[in-house]
Amino acid sequence: MNGDHTPNLNPDDPKTPLLPVHDPIQRSPSSNSSLTSLFTPNNFYILLGPLLCTLICLLVKLDAPVTSIYMLAILAWIFSWWFTEAVPMPITSMAPLFLFPLFGIASADSVARSYMDDVIALVLGSFILALAVEHYNIHKRLALNMTMLFCGDPLNPPLLLLGICATTAFVSMWMHNVAAAVIMMPVATGILQRLPRGPTQSSVVGKFCKAVVLGVIYSAAIGGMSTLTGTGVNLILVGMWKSYFPEANPISFNTWFFFGFPLALMIFFALWAILCLLYCSKGSGQVLSAYLDKAHLKSELELLGPMAFAEKMVLAVFGMLIVLWMTRSITDDIPGWGALFNGLAGDGTVSVMMATLLFIIPNKKQRGEKLMDWNKCKKLPWNIVLLLGAGFAIADGVKTSGLADVLSKALDFLEEVPYLAIAPMVCLISATITEFTSNNSTTTLVVPLLIQIAKTMHVHPLLLMVPGAIGAQFSFLLPTGTPSNIVGFTTGHIEIKDMIKTGLPLKIFGIAALSLLMPTLGAYVFGTNGEV
Repeated sequence: MNGDHTPNLNPDDPKTPLLPVHDPIQRSPSSNSSLTSLFTPNNFYILLGPLLCTLICLLVKLDAPVTSIYMLAILAWIFSWWFTEAVPMPITSMAPLFLFPLFGIASADSVARSYMDDVIALVLGSFILALAVEHYNIHKRLALNMTMLFCGDPLNPPLLLLGICATTAFVSMWMHNVAAAVIMMPVATGILQRLPRGPTQSSVVGKFCKAVVLGVIYSAAIGGMSTLTGTGVNLILVGMWKSYFPEANPISFNTWFFFGFPLALMIFFALWAILCLLYCSKGSGQVLSAYLDKAHLKSELELLGPMAFAEKMVLAVFGMLIVLWMTRSITDDIPGWGALFNGLAGDGTVSVMMATLLFIIPNKKQRGEKLMDWNKCKKLPWNIVLLLGAGFAIADGVKTSGLADVLSKALDFLEEVPYLAIAPMVCLISATITEFTSNNSTTTLVVPLLIQIAKTMHVHPLLLMVPGAIGAQFSFLLPTGTPSNIVGFTTGHIEIKDMIKTGLPLKIFGIAALSLLMPTLGAYVFGTNGEV
């Protein structure tokens, strides 16, 4: 007998046990290996959160309600887990649901409400629409058409690069920037597959490959800045504004667009100029035209065939959603369709309504089949939804616990600092932190602090909140700054030095552009010259 007498079990047999059957005669692992498995960096990081929480509760003394100390301790716990990723980020994002009631910060019901409001509804609806676009390959059709339009005859590499980057930025405006990078990168690398790789690759071809990959990841980030649905950072900002200032005018989709789009446009053209200067050398068109021309792109477009009814309907629903977002609230003189419902309908209302239509309209491919079904929605990014909910819950907790008042008193010295000096600094600090942690985590950490600084300085909070939130999206230097960067890094076309060489001037220009637009265009769009 060799000790291995486990019977062969058929998984389809109803008598098969649910749990695996193990041989009772097994050697137990040695105590040394058990100790080794306990003392791992990950386990240390797991313990770090509760340990920091305990130390703050025991040692920190504040001239404020005890709940403010508890809130500070909870923040230390949550952010230590977020930064180290000791526990998966979506699970850490649910921590307020049990920490806040246990520490007396808020009731279970009030915390849970932070995880589902109009902003979350906006995210869910737009993600379902984005999945429909991806499912029917609409993004690929759009990319090929745009690339053919900009390809030029003979080939013009800077113009082709502009087409690829512009398409990515446009797609990223209407879906999350990470999703845009994920679905656009295969389209871009598909174009690059026609170019030689390895020892036979010339420096001109190698540089153009770098430019395309860098253009896609940075364009996805830049396009996401221009709309509320483009990135979770903008949604966190809007949610915190609504939470801290419920009586103030909310930041609607079109309000943000009127500021975010011009800013994104400026940064986008700066990106294109930087990529052309660094990677599109003179005479590159002659080298690349041997591998890329309109005939190749046209043949690939023909493989997709003519647009089917389903694709046309998804585009129609998406277009209708954009029109409804832009016209819900226009100006004081032209109130928009939202006035018909006494202001009760929000951007999330139409987002979910349009997404629902996808489950009603038939796709005319198979009898009874709709444009979307729930199986196609299994890729919904619940991690982002939970992270947004955690950000809103933390914003409420900082305010209700009294920690916001403590922070405000600690920042009294900033009262005399001129705004023109602090706005670029706020953006720079936020843009630096975001290189080492996620954009959403940076925003959740920085924005509540900026609200208190604004109160101390007696300036409109959005004058600091907006630079802080947009600065958190300037994660251009490291692959770990955002998942979009990782998507580009895994293609093998770029290295960290390429990201630093391109990302550093782009980050500097972004900070300068934001510092210029916020007190000018921002004052007009957000009304920051008046009272909150």
